[in-house]
Amino acid sequence: MSGPGKGVAVTIASEPARNGSDRTTESGSLLLDSLQRRMHALFSLYYDAVATMDLDQVNHFEREGVLPIAFSLFHIVNMIDASFFLMTGTAPLWDDDWEARVHPAIADHGKHRTVEEMVHQRIGDYEQFQGYMSAVFDRVEAWLADLDPSELTRVVIARPLPEQVASTYSARVAGPDGITLLDATECWIYQHGLRHMGEIELARGLVGLGGMTS
Repeated sequence: MSGPGKGVAVTIASEPARNGSDRTTESGSLLLDSLQRRMHALFSLYYDAVATMDLDQVNHFEREGVLPIAFSLFHIVNMIDASFFLMTGTAPLWDDDWEARVHPAIADHGKHRTVEEMVHQRIGDYEQFQGYMSAVFDRVEAWLADLDPSELTRVVIARPLPEQVASTYSARVAGPDGITLLDATECWIYQHGLRHMGEIELARGLVGLGGMTS
């Protein structure tokens, strides 16, 4: 009779040691997977919010100094569209055709405008806006699905940061070389999107609607 403990040597195979390159690749893949899942979750909040509001609620004007939901919606989608250009070099989807179809009261995301100006933002055609939002979100998700994880470390805006960028949240996140593609994706799309979803959830309460998550 033979077996372990009966004089037969048992060899346990071990995994080959991983070098630094393997660990870096694995880390990049984990980051990308997290980005893909979180971005999909973020966009699902916007789809659900839009589906449970009508145009009157979106364009509701509470009072001076309080931005309507129309501002937050158009701003974040148009800013993601513009940010995608800085991140990938791909031209924004927004053009004269989309402007004519969506017909916003102010054809500007409003980043460099005042609250006093942007309280007048309204969405003209809600269905067309939803089409534009879907096109912008779909493009981001398709890009992330095919992205090489090694691209995440590419510097998008090098230091010294331009004046308009130096005052942003992404400048606080940026490392010594500048804003990387990972920084831009996190700050300009994901975190920016969550910030404005918070605005939308608060504004939904002003028109008798609830928040998006428990």
